[in-house]
Amino acid sequence: MAPTLDGTTVAVIGGGSVAALAAVLSLADPERRRRMQAEEVGGGDKEVVKEYFNNNGFQRWKKIYGDTDDVNKVQLDIRIGHSKTVENALKMLKDEGSLRGVTVCDAGCGTGSLAIPLAKEGAVVLASDISAAMVAEAQKQAEAELLKGKDEVSPAPVMPKFEVKDLESLDGKYDTVVCLDVLIHYPQSKADAMIARLASLAKNRLILSFAPKTFYYDLLKRIGELFPGPSKATRAYLHAEADVERALQKVGWKIRKRGLVTTQFYFAKLVEAVPA
Repeated sequence: MAPTLDGTTVAVIGGGSVAALAAVLSLADPERRRRMQAEEVGGGDKEVVKEYFNNNGFQRWKKIYGDTDDVNKVQLDIRIGHSKTVENALKMLKDEGSLRGVTVCDAGCGTGSLAIPLAKEGAVVLASDISAAMVAEAQKQAEAELLKGKDEVSPAPVMPKFEVKDLESLDGKYDTVVCLDVLIHYPQSKADAMIARLASLAKNRLILSFAPKTFYYDLLKRIGELFPGPSKATRAYLHAEADVERALQKVGWKIRKRGLVTTQFYFAKLVEAVPA
């Protein structure tokens, strides 16, 4: 997921107000709640994420990723932003031609918002997620959409293979690896290793989305953390584009295409990398 200001609306911030807010936020301690959650599940960020997306977070994000009307203004805005990121990633993928027979690893597949369209395009998809609840929902939706209208004249697309795995556990080789809105759960010290890991799985290209770290977005995130609400339970890490690019360069990859998706409550940088 990309960072959001869930539960609060931020108006247009003038220069003086930005400085004042930054001073106030420097005295706040939004990390205390995160530490308590990590202690409750007996682990670090990854354990918190796994617990969250298998329980309260699953119900929340299932609604956001779905098409139900049972969402508030903020959740609808996030849905629009995430859908735009998926749409742009699909466009990047199809720019190189037909996806029929192309192997794709959708790392952090959520409820299948990318894996299912990829399968419809003829791609051979491995879709994984750290959350068993998310994977079960993705498989359920894939069966409903991909097997619909199956007959001898119009055979169904190849069903994605769904697995419950974190990024560290992924293996194999794929023409393309895609990882959307997942790096937000990794601090930069761990994100470098995850980027290297994903690149090692890809033969031709790697598509990543991440929440860009700028002064403005960092300030908005910190304001949002002061009003977390009961369902916003995971830490959100922003990443400077230069740091992501540096991590790719370390393993012999370069960024070929860049894009940015922003709505009122969602922001994500999208990059396509290829071997240098």
